[in-house]
Amino acid sequence: MHTSSELFGLATNWLTHTLSHSDSQIPNAASTLTDGTGVIRRDVGILELTPPSTTPNPNHEALIISAGVHGNETAPIEVLNELVSDILRGDLPITCPLLLILGNPPAMVAGERFLDVNMNRLFAGAHAKAEYQNFPEAHRAAELERLCREFSDRHSGLALSHYDLHTAIRPSCREKFALYPFVEGREVPASQCRFLLEADVETLLLQHKAGTTFSSFTSSKLGAESFTIELGKVRPFGENDHGRFSGIREALRRRFSGEPSPASAENLGRLTVYEVVHEVLNTGQGFRFHVADDASNFTEYAPGTVIWEDERTCYRVGDRPEAIVFPNRQVPVGQRAGLMIRPQNSSGA
Repeated sequence: MHTSSELFGLATNWLTHTLSHSDSQIPNAASTLTDGTGVIRRDVGILELTPPSTTPNPNHEALIISAGVHGNETAPIEVLNELVSDILRGDLPITCPLLLILGNPPAMVAGERFLDVNMNRLFAGAHAKAEYQNFPEAHRAAELERLCREFSDRHSGLALSHYDLHTAIRPSCREKFALYPFVEGREVPASQCRFLLEADVETLLLQHKAGTTFSSFTSSKLGAESFTIELGKVRPFGENDHGRFSGIREALRRRFSGEPSPASAENLGRLTVYEVVHEVLNTGQGFRFHVADDASNFTEYAPGTVIWEDERTCYRVGDRPEAIVFPNRQVPVGQRAGLMIRPQNSSGA
């Protein structure tokens, strides 16, 4: 039987199968490619691929690649599906173990960011909170954590990296950027910076505290080098300009096949690294957020600009310009309404 048929039945590819079984409970399925690579469908939208033990793994690594944690962020989903089709056809031999994840199939079918609750706030154990127990997204987050732990345990002798791929609803002055989860004492390896540049990602934001995103879980709990990568604008399935995503597609192809990075150390200066200087929280009654609803990510504000205030507090930009990311005045009380950031080692004036 053809490999795709063994894994996806009558569906034409992984994505089609995932969408058509988004609410289904289906058994695992397995197949072996011509070169001996093993492929297991561990759940709807989740594939694990393992090259033969005799295949050299030049980068001594295992990779987790996820997309569709937000269901309407379709371009990375399509890129990942294309790469899977290439692997199954034999056009892209792999040299390292892969765990490939389409995160939220029901939301993908609905064309929505999420159905009940933002899945990318449910990791690192947050899914276990009582208020989330009736939401399928909490159960899916728990399942993804379990499968990632098992994958990490199976390949404990290899360096683990996780790239969680997204696109944004809000426009951005910097179209492609990555977020590096906070882990005490950790610095970004140069090899990861080269990968980001290879993927046309020239902006990196260092997060300032532990979080409950998917990449935060794999980073803090599994010791992975993890990144949330924002790759552009949200568009429906079939309406993405795949030319705008060639960087991440080719960078992943290179990693899957174990080829060395084309980026040199001299190019690392192209990467602008931001740090968080202030977290804006909705403080409740009297909270006033002075950022326009249509403000783009990385909009910069001059020193002295009032960003938010309430009856007791007023936050102004310090003595150097600061930019904002993820502004959202509609968040519930106590939640983040935005992050104020600035480039590391930026000078005044």
